[in-house]
Amino acid sequence: MDVTMRGPCEKSGESEEQEKEVAAAATAAGRPAGVPEAEDSDSDSDSNLETEGTHGLRELVKDTLYLRSCRAHGAVPVSCFLRQGRAPDLNLRHRGLGPQGARALAPALASNPYVKRLDLRDNGLRGAGAKALAHALSKSSSICDVDLSENQLGAVGAQAICAALMANPAIQKVQLAGNSLEEQAAQYLAELLLAHTGLKSLDLSYNQLNDQAGETLGPALAENTGLTELNLSWNHLRGPGAVSFARGLGANIFLRVLDISYNGFGDPGASAVGEALRTNNVLEELNMSNNRISVVGARSLGLGLRVNQTLRILVMSRNPMRSEGCLGVLKSVRDNPVSALELLDFSGIQVHREFEDLASSVKAILPGLCLKADAGRVEYKKELLAVWRPSLAASAPK
Repeated sequence: MDVTMRGPCEKSGESEEQEKEVAAAATAAGRPAGVPEAEDSDSDSDSNLETEGTHGLRELVKDTLYLRSCRAHGAVPVSCFLRQGRAPDLNLRHRGLGPQGARALAPALASNPYVKRLDLRDNGLRGAGAKALAHALSKSSSICDVDLSENQLGAVGAQAICAALMANPAIQKVQLAGNSLEEQAAQYLAELLLAHTGLKSLDLSYNQLNDQAGETLGPALAENTGLTELNLSWNHLRGPGAVSFARGLGANIFLRVLDISYNGFGDPGASAVGEALRTNNVLEELNMSNNRISVVGARSLGLGLRVNQTLRILVMSRNPMRSEGCLGVLKSVRDNPVSALELLDFSGIQVHREFEDLASSVKAILPGLCLKADAGRVEYKKELLAVWRPSLAASAPK
């Protein structure tokens, strides 16, 4: 569909412009201008016909509103939005919307009752675009899943989006990966964790959340009541921040999946996580790969594994813990008669014969346990279990 871009229409030509917009929207919907949606000749229900007619009119109004908004903001209309109809998934990733495109989209999005999953990844929205979308997200009665990753939102955008989410308890899944979120943004994220009990999944990977951010997020995680999946991989949580965050994990009673891979927890952070595992009785999947954990940190983490009864998946790959660290963790698992572990991943760590011998005895006790390690002599079961979640695998930015 070709749309000529102009400035806001003058009042004298408004009637003619509205007719053109309605015609364009009707064409996008796949029917001539002025012709309503086709009626079902076999239907004998007048109420059904009235409902269909209402839906068709609503879509025309939505499309007309969007076209007018695009013209007012000097934005190029996105044709797939005009073709959206009643589909629940709206994928607008990589469209180069920018702040102006977000401003044009917001009014039509707020009035769209069909979209449930909104994908705006990689659109250069920045803080201004986030502010424009905030109102739509706060008012939408249908959106429950939104992806705003890779949009350079920064602290300004994080503040606007978090405020919008707190105003809309219907949104359950949010992805904010790769948005240059730093210490200042952590405060808004903490407020979100404290206020939004309906939020189930939050992705904050590939940001710059540091020590201070960890100290802010830890207490909020301890008080959160609702979040079940949290991805904080590829950030800068280390030192006191990592310890504070781990303490929050120990007090949390809802989180089931946690990815903190590619941070810098180190031995103090690993020890704090081990302490958290002693008291946490809900966490099922934990990824701590590439966290600078040595033999000392691995053994401290193992103290929690001696008593934990819920953790099913633990990924410790690519840590400088050597075979001795892997051995310490495995001994803790062996000494726990109620361990629920199904996958223990030491990929990228070379293990010795002593570990191999212990692994054989542990497999006899826990036949369902899948062990992964770079063993020199024994070929362990290599395939991933069906319970393995893709969200835990560290992947490159999209």
